[in-house]
Amino acid sequence: QVQLVESGGGLAQPGGSLRLSCAASGSIYRIDNMGWYRQAPGKQREFVASITRTGNTNYADSVKDRFAISRDNAKRAVYLQMSSLKPEDTAVYYCNAFVYPTTTTPTYYWGQGTQVTVSS
Repeated sequence: QVQLVESGGGLAQPGGSLRLSCAASGSIYRIDNMGWYRQAPGKQREFVASITRTGNTNYADSVKDRFAISRDNAKRAVYLQMSSLKPEDTAVYYCNAFVYPTTTTPTYYWGQGTQVTVSS
């Protein structure tokens, strides 16, 4: 069974930084695209950033130049370095990955989410 587990959320002041981590576990053959999404209270889940297996990245305009996504294929992990945080970045952040399990068909998996709160 494939699982994605996030960590690193918490409380930050405006202008501060946080680093999110997400690690995949289970019977995995390969992981292609990995990414981060977020959902603020009363709003729909939205795309934040993604990264291909070869390191090509894509960002939402709202976080471009402030957030940086990276991954470690050997550790099956993806990271989100968040800087210059704003109160509007407050949300539950979800890790997402397209996984090729060893025994079932490939599909997207989601983590359980980690809360990020930006407040003074």
